[in-house]
Amino acid sequence: MSIQVNLNTIKHPVSNQPEKSPFNAGETLQEKTSPMTVLLLGSGGRECALAWKIAQSPALKHLYIAPGNGGTGAYGENVQLSPLDFEAIEKFVADKGVDMIVVGNEDPLVAGIYDYFQGREGAPLIVGPSKAGAALEGSKDFAKQFMMRHNIPTARYRSFTAETVAEGEKFLEELKAPYVLKADGLAAGKGVLIINDLDEAKASLREMLSGMFGQSSATVVIEEFLKGIECSVFVLTDGNGGYRILPVAKDYKRIGEGDTGPNTGGMGAVSPVAFADETFMKKVEERIILPTVNGLKAEGIVYRGFIFLGLIEVDGEPMVIEYNVRMGDPETEVVMLRIASDLLPLLRGAAEGNLGDMPLAIDPRYATTVMVVSGGYPGSYPKGKVITGTDDVKDVTLFHAGTKLLPDGTLVTSGGRVIACSAYGKDIDEALARSFRGATDVTYEGKYFRRDIGADLKAILSNKK
Repeated sequence: MSIQVNLNTIKHPVSNQPEKSPFNAGETLQEKTSPMTVLLLGSGGRECALAWKIAQSPALKHLYIAPGNGGTGAYGENVQLSPLDFEAIEKFVADKGVDMIVVGNEDPLVAGIYDYFQGREGAPLIVGPSKAGAALEGSKDFAKQFMMRHNIPTARYRSFTAETVAEGEKFLEELKAPYVLKADGLAAGKGVLIINDLDEAKASLREMLSGMFGQSSATVVIEEFLKGIECSVFVLTDGNGGYRILPVAKDYKRIGEGDTGPNTGGMGAVSPVAFADETFMKKVEERIILPTVNGLKAEGIVYRGFIFLGLIEVDGEPMVIEYNVRMGDPETEVVMLRIASDLLPLLRGAAEGNLGDMPLAIDPRYATTVMVVSGGYPGSYPKGKVITGTDDVKDVTLFHAGTKLLPDGTLVTSGGRVIACSAYGKDIDEALARSFRGATDVTYEGKYFRRDIGADLKAILSNKK
């Protein structure tokens, strides 16, 4: 396997003396080399991919996944714990001697799992930000204000509540269609409306402020529409100025081919991204990543984990659409393939506040994933459909998402997005051909997948020739 080390990803902490983690009694990553017991929280394709990568580490003693899915058991031990039941997690950590918790999804972070364990005896390391840091995803208004304070390029916006709805309608009149309305809080990926008609946008604003998304839309962010092509940039940071830029990916949200129909959690992903070249990424690092990392530190916000930058390229310039405070899904299902380094020491370094000069090696090959989903998704869909063909898949890694393994060993569907079919290739065509072949081989009643994943990137590459 050919591996390239991208030296541009190696960054050093701003401080020569990183603050000590309150959980490791002053030990550094280099001083403590005993194998680690890790608890990974989550149950989706993202967590399956993280489990796959973490399980490869010689520094791993044991991996628990809570609650996991029908595929994660191949890489560790599934345990029936809710990621939001902090007391049960604390007891499990003590009983099993867990050294580090890797938080897969955003809910426990926004709820304050990092803060919960602060100062507790025997507390584990946490890969994930404090509750204050998680507000970058938990509150779109906070994220926008943060970007404004640190001169990070983003769309023009204003935030409104029920008391200021009339001002919101006037602001909509100042903008050009389409109109972008975002629920301030978490809304399971459904809190963003893009509307072409002004009157409809005004009506939707009132509906959102009246409880369309519950408390999540008690405040609504209205922003100008940015036209361009999107990509996802992931950063692992240690909270002391040290960070690594992970492989860039592009995902596909719409259910229908040609980017039509309603949004989903993600129908596929590709890495690398044709337009995210060295020039573009230098702008991203200088204008977005550094101001974000340094801004968090300057504001005293503890942030030790992943930063997801949802970016859009507008006339060659990167702008931030949104922050997430964890890895994306299904982007993780291609990013993990392209990380050639042992991930576990990097995670530990981030959690300890000391990434130091640990290198990050990137596999130069393409990685793609195609998500097979349940019939009817993202609307209502059946569960319990028997899945076959997984043993027949060649040259593809299957990252399970909405699957369940019955006591008799039968694999069945248990969610909308079922399995991500991920593959390497010497180029985008080879990788996609393998992912599509895997999506074809995996079989269950009502299966659906998009057959145009990566088509836009292939067109960009073709135009460059």
